[in-house]
Amino acid sequence: MSDSDDDVPQLSTEALAALQEFYIEQQQKEDVKTGGKYFGSIEENWQLSQFWYDTETALRLANEAVRAAGRNGKIACVSAPSIYQKLKELNYKDFSACVLEYDQRFSVHGTDYVFYDYKNPLNLPANLAAHSFDIVLADPPYLSEECLRKTAETIKYLTKGKILLCTGSVMEEYAAKFLGVKMCKFIPKHTRNLANEFRCYTNYDSGLDFDCVS
Repeated sequence: MSDSDDDVPQLSTEALAALQEFYIEQQQKEDVKTGGKYFGSIEENWQLSQFWYDTETALRLANEAVRAAGRNGKIACVSAPSIYQKLKELNYKDFSACVLEYDQRFSVHGTDYVFYDYKNPLNLPANLAAHSFDIVLADPPYLSEECLRKTAETIKYLTKGKILLCTGSVMEEYAAKFLGVKMCKFIPKHTRNLANEFRCYTNYDSGLDFDCVS
């Protein structure tokens, strides 16, 4: 969510395996403390341009994704790990979700996690079939034309039709150009104040244009 997209070093296979094992152990300890109920525990990493939404926003967006996906729907969270964490916390039984994310800490979620680098937008595993998700919720990490354009390739490949995009208001023109989405009335907020105003965009009639989400 910054204007810079400097490369971030990628962990080696051995280091990733060790890191994944560590997070699995940590999650198991948390499960014992919470009786097995999942609580999102991975903290934001500014160096990866991660800025988590506040609780109200995360809940609003997660509920909107569930509503839009429909019963037994499939939700893809592209570079939107904080929303994925909220979906896991809700623990609803009538939808499934996966997270496409550069941050390999999220590999703790097993098959729900897909390593994703927006610079290679269609470098995806075979099990992510084209047009297999009822809704794709995306939050590109950088406010740049290049980042949104390439992320849009991923979104259009994955979605059956519905798109929920979160990005800066300065990206409105590009959002419409690349994805055909329109700005919603709802204004998302982050846990920390950011210099750029963020907005939500959809290509369908969403609950984000109303005071309450059904």
